[in-house]
Amino acid sequence: MPLRSHFSRRRLLRALLGAAALPAPLAALAGFNFFTSEYTASRDELQAQVAKRFPVQQRYAEIFTVALRDPQLSLDARNNRAAITAVLSIASPLLLPPSVEGLVSVSSALKYDATARAVRLDRPQADRIELQGLGGRDAERLQQIGAMVAQELLRDQPLRTFKPEELTVGRKTYEIGAITVQDDGITVELK
Repeated sequence: MPLRSHFSRRRLLRALLGAAALPAPLAALAGFNFFTSEYTASRDELQAQVAKRFPVQQRYAEIFTVALRDPQLSLDARNNRAAITAVLSIASPLLLPPSVEGLVSVSSALKYDATARAVRLDRPQADRIELQGLGGRDAERLQQIGAMVAQELLRDQPLRTFKPEELTVGRKTYEIGAITVQDDGITVELK
């Protein structure tokens, strides 16, 4: 019996050393679990991807410039949605002062874009917008403009883009199926 245990440990050690010597492309598959046919991207990984695409801005009615910066990603597993909260600024020569800042939170379902191999925001909706130093009808109008432009700026924003080699193992090329939001990341089904 002790001899058999010794051989088992030796085989295990060889297997572990052999796995460590595998070529580097498998390191790119770190989030993939081929036993469960899933890929999991952590919230930190997604946050880093989102942050690369900011700041963003867009003109509205040739009078206002709406900009978003400093995005913070949050995940809502219960509702299977992702949310981005960002610093919002609205600038216009018609405003006194000429620029107003605040926060906007936009939540969204997720979809997979097979052509771009990207998990994207789908139909984002501004859930909360707060502007500093304004009240009354001016605040309401600017909140409507800010919410509309923020939704437009974040529509189809990619959270995670896959490289072709990330979806191919050996002769098998995987497609992305269902997307599930968790509290600490998202999991996509591999088909």
